[in-house]
Amino acid sequence: MDFAPSDMERQLIFDKILQTAEMNYLKDPLDADNLTRWGGTLVELAQHQNPSNSTKMVEAGISKLEEALVIEPKKHDALWCLGNAMISLAFVSPEYDVAMSYFEKASVYFQRAIDEDPGNELYHRSMEVVAKGPELYNELHRHGPIEQNIRGRSSNEGAKDSKKKKNKKTSDLTYDVFGWIFLAVGIITWIGMAKSQVPPPPPR
Repeated sequence: MDFAPSDMERQLIFDKILQTAEMNYLKDPLDADNLTRWGGTLVELAQHQNPSNSTKMVEAGISKLEEALVIEPKKHDALWCLGNAMISLAFVSPEYDVAMSYFEKASVYFQRAIDEDPGNELYHRSMEVVAKGPELYNELHRHGPIEQNIRGRSSNEGAKDSKKKKNKKTSDLTYDVFGWIFLAVGIITWIGMAKSQVPPPPPR
């Protein structure tokens, strides 16, 4: 996979976070902050994968976040990250009913996060986004599975202008939705990175 310089830089930073999280886990497997950071990073990195690999990475992140909640059931940032992970699984699911169940789970996790930290604006905004989930899902999947839509950007280059515009609109919407999800999860990841004293990216 080719990375632009900024993507490569991001990849190196997140690789470092994952390595640090694994080492910290060996020292203290009951560190809920470390598990949340680990899970959030996996979910963030999933945006650089194709839908199939993305799902596997998100599921790995969910496992770490659930482990954090076993240790600290009211940990609101872990609950919120889990909600975002459920949204990402919903959007890549080819089955409508399965996707809707993920949206419902996301709502539950977001509400639990709000209950624990009522003043957090980001948590409230997440509830607004998940409420629009079914509508966005229908728009994304109108022309077939997401993976087809993404691949179709390059394979349909010779198509008519109107068809290209329609495909571009669908693909742009796909990236807009995933961009919001992973940017949001990234906030938790960056906070965690600061706590773990991982060096920040060099200034531009």
